Amino acid sequence: MTAGGDGMTVRFGVLGAITVWRGGEPVDVGHARQRWVLGALLADAGDVVPAHVLVDRVWGERAPGRGRDAVYGYVSRLRHVLSGTGTDIVRTQGGYRLGAPAGSVDVHRFRDLTGRAREAPDAERAATSWEEALALWRGPAYEGADTPWFNARRDFLERERLAARLDLAEVRLRLGQHDRMLAELFARAEDHPLDERAAGQLILALHRSGRSADALTRYQETRRRLGEELGTDPGPALRRLHQQVLTADPALDLAPAAATVSATRAARPVPRQLPAPPGAFVGRRRELAELDALLKEPDGDETVLVISAIGGAGGMGKTWLALRWAHENLGRFPDGQLYASLCGFAPSARPTPPETVLRGFLDALGTEPGNMPAEPDGQAGLFRSLTADRRMLIVLDDARDADQVRPLLPGGATCTVVVTSRSHLGGLNATHGCRYLALDTLRDEDAQQILTRAVGHDRVAAEPGAVTALFRRCAGLPLALSVVAARAATRPGFPLAVLAGELDDTTGLDALNAGDLATDLRAVFATSYRTLDDRTAEVFALLGLAPGPDIGIDAAARLTALPVHRVRAALRTLEAAHLVQQQTPGRYRMHDLVRLYAAERGRERPADVRDGALRRVLDFYVGTALAGDRLAAPHRTPLAPCGDGAGTDPVPLRDADAALSWFEAEHACLLAVHHFALTHGRHRPAWQLAWALDTFHWRRGRLPDRIAVLGATLPALRTLGDPASLALAHRLLARTHVPFGRHVRALEHLRRAVELYEEAGDAAGQAQTHLNFALAWEARGDHGQALAHAEENLRIRTTLRSPAREAEALNAVGWYHAHLGHHGQARDYCERALVLCRRHDLLETEAFTLDSLGYTAHHSGRYALAVDHYGQALALRRHLGDRFEEADALARLGHAYQALSRFAEAHRAWSLALGLYRDQRRTTEALGVQQHLAVLEQRSERPWARASGPAWLAGP
Repeated sequence: MTAGGDGMTVRFGVLGAITVWRGGEPVDVGHARQRWVLGALLADAGDVVPAHVLVDRVWGERAPGRGRDAVYGYVSRLRHVLSGTGTDIVRTQGGYRLGAPAGSVDVHRFRDLTGRAREAPDAERAATSWEEALALWRGPAYEGADTPWFNARRDFLERERLAARLDLAEVRLRLGQHDRMLAELFARAEDHPLDERAAGQLILALHRSGRSADALTRYQETRRRLGEELGTDPGPALRRLHQQVLTADPALDLAPAAATVSATRAARPVPRQLPAPPGAFVGRRRELAELDALLKEPDGDETVLVISAIGGAGGMGKTWLALRWAHENLGRFPDGQLYASLCGFAPSARPTPPETVLRGFLDALGTEPGNMPAEPDGQAGLFRSLTADRRMLIVLDDARDADQVRPLLPGGATCTVVVTSRSHLGGLNATHGCRYLALDTLRDEDAQQILTRAVGHDRVAAEPGAVTALFRRCAGLPLALSVVAARAATRPGFPLAVLAGELDDTTGLDALNAGDLATDLRAVFATSYRTLDDRTAEVFALLGLAPGPDIGIDAAARLTALPVHRVRAALRTLEAAHLVQQQTPGRYRMHDLVRLYAAERGRERPADVRDGALRRVLDFYVGTALAGDRLAAPHRTPLAPCGDGAGTDPVPLRDADAALSWFEAEHACLLAVHHFALTHGRHRPAWQLAWALDTFHWRRGRLPDRIAVLGATLPALRTLGDPASLALAHRLLARTHVPFGRHVRALEHLRRAVELYEEAGDAAGQAQTHLNFALAWEARGDHGQALAHAEENLRIRTTLRSPAREAEALNAVGWYHAHLGHHGQARDYCERALVLCRRHDLLETEAFTLDSLGYTAHHSGRYALAVDHYGQALALRRHLGDRFEEADALARLGHAYQALSRFAEAHRAWSLALGLYRDQRRTTEALGVQQHLAVLEQRSERPWARASGPAWLAGP
C-alpha cells in the first residue's frame, strides 16, 4: 500500500482490468492505450523501463512511426491522473520509472502472499494466505490489453494463478475439506484435462468422500485423454495414487487432526452473502471494539449463541457498521456468512416475511427444492439443524421487530448474529440474551474525515466556520454527511459557506418520526435536489413512486419515458450525488430516507404525470413477463388480451434462458408490481402478471411465492366476474399444493375450477382440470381414481376435435392402466396416441407416449421392446433439447438393458444419466443411479470398458 499526498491509500491492479484505486474508489485512468502504458510500467514498478521496451509492450508490431512521442504523451497524461496520490512517473535518460512501492501493486502482493503461504507453520494459516492471494484476482490479468507482450504476460500469470489454486486445494485436502471441494475440483479437472495434479486432487477427494468407483473412473478418463492427446501414460505419482485407491490404502485416509476438522465442518456449501464493505466508513472505533468483545467466551465452559442488535435512527450508519465489522472478522466464521435485508422500515416495500428469508438461507446452505419443508415451522427447524455445528455469521439488516428476527436465529451456540434495526428489539434481550448497541451520531472529527475525503484537507481547513455549520445541520448523521460531502465535491469552486447557507434556508423532512433530525434530512436532500437539471430532477422524483426495492435501466426508461441512454446519464448523475446506489450492474436503489424525499417530490407532480409514469412501468413489467413466459413455455395457451393497453411495452428477450434470467433479476420488483396493481384496482394486469410468473415459479421451485401470488389474485378475479380466468387460477393453485402433500386443499381448488369452467361453458378447461385431478390422485398413490379422471378428460377431448389434446389424453389413460397392471389396455391407448402424434407432428407428446409404451413393455416382461421405445423417446428428447426428461429416459433405458443382462449398455446409459442429474442438481435421482452403477461395477467382468452400445448411447 502507499499513501497519497492527501493521506488516502492508492493501489494498482493488473490481476483483472488495469485499475487504480484511490481511497478505495476507482480512478479514471483514461482510454485503453493509456491504461496499457500504465500496465506496462506496473510490471516493473520501481525500476526503469526503456522507452523502446514500452513501445514494444504497448503496440507490438503495430507501433506508430513516432512511438516514443506517443509514449511521452500518454505518460504526461498519466502524471496528471496520478497527481496528489504520492505516486509519480519519473523520466530518466534510459526511460521511465513508476515510483509505486511493490506492495501497492496487486500482482506483487499476490506473490508475497503465496510466498508467505508456502512458509506458513500450519495448514490453516497457509490456507488463509492462499485464499487472500487468490482473492486479489478480479478476472484475467491485464484484461482487455491485446499485444503479444500482454498476451504472453497474461498466460504466464494465469499459470501462476493455477499453481496457487492447486496449492490451496492441496492444503484444504489436508484439512479434510474434500466434500465441499468436489464441485471446484470437477470444474478444474474439466478446464485442465491434461493436468495430472488437478486430476489427482479430484481422485483423492472422490475417494475420501466414499466415491471410490467414481475416482477410478476419473483415473481411466485421464489416462485415456493423455494417451489420445499426448501419446503418454500418467506419471508415477498419479499411477501410485490409482493403485492406492484400488487397494484402499489407509495412507490415503485423513490424518487425525484433519479428520477432526472435517467432522466438525460438514461438507456443505459455504455461503458468502455479505455485500461489499462500505468504502466511506470512518470512526466508530468504540462500537467496533464493543462488537469484538461479544465474541469473547463467557465465564466458565459455557458456550452461548451470541446475538448483537445495532440500533439507531434511520441513516445512522447501522448497516455500514455491521458490514465493516463483519468484513474485518471474516476469519472467525470459516463456515460462511449469511445476509438478509428484512426491509423492516423500507418506505417502498413491506417487511420481508421470515419464511421468505429462511427459504433464501436454506437455498444458500444447499437444500434441494425437493427437501424443502412446506411449512415455515419446518423450514425454521431445518435451518436450526443446518447451522447447529457451524461457525457462521448471520447479518439481519433492518429488522422491524423481534418477531421478524426470532425464526431466523440459528440452532448452534457457535454462530454469531448481528441485527440492525430502528427498533430497540427489547424482546430479543428477554428471550435470547441479545446484547444491544445503540448507535449515536458521528463525532465532529469523524464527520470532518468524511468531508475531507471528498473535498480535500485544504478546502476544509480554509473555512472552519462553514464546516462547523455544515456539521450542525447534518447533526452527525452519516447518510446526511455523505450527501453533503458529495454536493461539495461536485462544486469545487464554491465556498463551503455557500453550501452551509443553502442548508440554513431549507425546511425540514417531517415525514420521519425522528425529532429535529428529520428536519435536517430534508434540508440535505433538498439542496442536492435543487442542483439537478430538470430532466434528472424529474427522474429522481418518479423513481420515488416506482414499486419495488430497486429498478433496472429498462424499467426506469419506461417509468420516465426517456431513451435508455438519457435515463442512464441521469442515473449516473444521481449516483454521483449519492441519491441512488448501483448495488449490482444496471440496477439502482435508494436509501430509505432518500426514497421518502423522492416520493414527496414525486407526489408534487401533476396527477396525469404520476399516473402516466406508473401506467408505463406497469405495462413494461406485464408485457415483458408475458413475452418471457411465452419464450420459456411456448406451448402454453396464451391469455386473451385485456384490452386496456397493459402488457403492450415489453423489452425484447433473446430466448428462454434470457427470459428466465430476466425473471430472476426482476422477481422482487414483479412481486411489488403485482401488489401495486391489486391495491390500485388494476385487476386484469395483476392477473396477467400472476399468470406470467407461473412458469418461472414452478421451474425455480418458488412454490410458496406461486401460492401467495395466485392466492392474492383470486379476489381480483372474482371482482372481474371472469369465471374462466378464476377457474384457471384455482387449477394452478391446486397443482402447486400437490407437491406439498396438501391433497385436501388441492382437491378443493380443483372442484371449484370444474364448477367455474361449467359456469363459463369451457369444456377444454373442464378436461384439463380432470387431468390435474388425475395427477393429484397419482401423487396420493391412488391410480384408480387417477384413471377415472384421465378417462373423463379423454371423453371431453374426443368431442373437441383437438388432436394434440386428444393424444395427450389417450397417453394419460394408457399410463394409469399401465400402473394398475392392465398392460394390454395401456398398450392399446398409447398406440392410438402415438398414431395421432406422428400424424400431427406432436413431438413432445410423442416422447411422453413412447416413454409410457416403454414402461408398459418393461413391466410386462418385453424388455427388448422397452429398449426400443425408450431409445426412440430419448432421441426425441434430445431433438427437443429437453435435458430434464432426457436424464429420466436414460435412467429407465438403463433398467431395461439391465433386465436383458446387457450390462455394458446399462452402464453407459446410467453414466450419461448421472452426468445430467448432477448438472441439474437432482441429488436424489443421482444417488439412485450411482447405486445401480456401483452394483454393476462390483461384477468381475467389466465389458463396458470396451463396448460402445447403440447410437443413442453415444450422447447428444
